[in-house]
Amino acid sequence: MAVRRSGRGRRGLVRAWDDLRGGSGRRVVELVRVQIAAARAGAELAGEVVGGLDRSLARTRMAEVEHQGDAARAELVALLRRVLVTPIDREDLFRLSRSIDDVLDQLRDYVREADIFGPADLGFAAEPLQALAEGLNELERAVQHMIDDPGAVAAAALATRKARTRMRQLRQSRLGELFTLPLDMDTLRRRELLSRLDAVGQRLGEAADALADAMLKRSH
Repeated sequence: MAVRRSGRGRRGLVRAWDDLRGGSGRRVVELVRVQIAAARAGAELAGEVVGGLDRSLARTRMAEVEHQGDAARAELVALLRRVLVTPIDREDLFRLSRSIDDVLDQLRDYVREADIFGPADLGFAAEPLQALAEGLNELERAVQHMIDDPGAVAAAALATRKARTRMRQLRQSRLGELFTLPLDMDTLRRRELLSRLDAVGQRLGEAADALADAMLKRSH
């Protein structure tokens, strides 16, 4: 009897693995990647603002990018209610998706505040935004390996965390430079925008942590 139960259990695991590698598992991964792509588009748009893109136009375009990310998240949440097997636990997928959504939300707020606060020079934001884009690339690399190469996920998640650390270090460096200048309204504006960029980085780190924690649970 024990052998027969074990056999059924093995067959069940094989079927579950086939389901995971099939359409539903792939679709879950693809929707998370669409969210990451939207966040990366938001980071690139914020970088265009640094380069001189009209800020009111950037806000309009950011609303369109945010809509794309929101649509992918909504579809993912609906899919998680239907599928039997997911690459990682549902609660971890939800946490990962929410953190990516938060990255895009914070970028939306950054672009809005850059327009409202209106500092003449946004050059201080170029390097943090570049680090963010690199971190999002690493996060996408981690996500795309969730099914076929779980061992590669940890390294990519760690690289994402390093990008977040780089963003924090850049904020500290930029603040140090600001505090050597006279305290005026432009200094305060830049400080607020640096704080917003740091919030973006925090959400990126949370996404990396969500994925790393999920893969650790999966390995046990």
